[in-house]
Amino acid sequence: MSPVDLVVTAAEPEFARQFGLSADEICGYGLLDLLGSPVPARLREQFTALSAGHCRRFTERVTGRDGAGGNFCAEVTGVAVRNPLGDMVGVVVFLRRAPDAVSGGPVLSALDAQVLEGVASGQSTVQLASRLYLSRQGIEYRVGQMLRRFDAPNRPALVARAHALGMFAAGQWPPRVLPERVR
Repeated sequence: MSPVDLVVTAAEPEFARQFGLSADEICGYGLLDLLGSPVPARLREQFTALSAGHCRRFTERVTGRDGAGGNFCAEVTGVAVRNPLGDMVGVVVFLRRAPDAVSGGPVLSALDAQVLEGVASGQSTVQLASRLYLSRQGIEYRVGQMLRRFDAPNRPALVARAHALGMFAAGQWPPRVLPERVR
């Protein structure tokens, strides 16, 4: 991979296959177009630090989209490649997909996902009950179940825990639970 523009210049077939592409087809793709991060600027910052010589390698949690259009979670490791003079000439990227049980994480019912999205966007119990055609007690019951399931003491902690587990699509408002986290 080119260190300046983060364009894939060569790839092992197994790396390309993760994205539903061949080793030849993936060349020319921008790595940041293939991978997403829970904090989008963080991945670019990691590569910039690597290019500037501030670190020799890094590992970051990322998401990607496979050839079938599904999302997957993985760890990406970037390692600086330097010539004998110490100049950086490239970056080797390793992608290790998380096992399905780890990458899937918690899975919610469609209704629980809507309740979690509402809580994350700051809707009150009454607003959620009205929007979802449930009673206030029904909303409180579902929120209580999620508080126990996520081991969270209150609603803000529930949202923080769900975010930390990668439940929400990055950079989207109002918050949306990722489709692969809904059964």
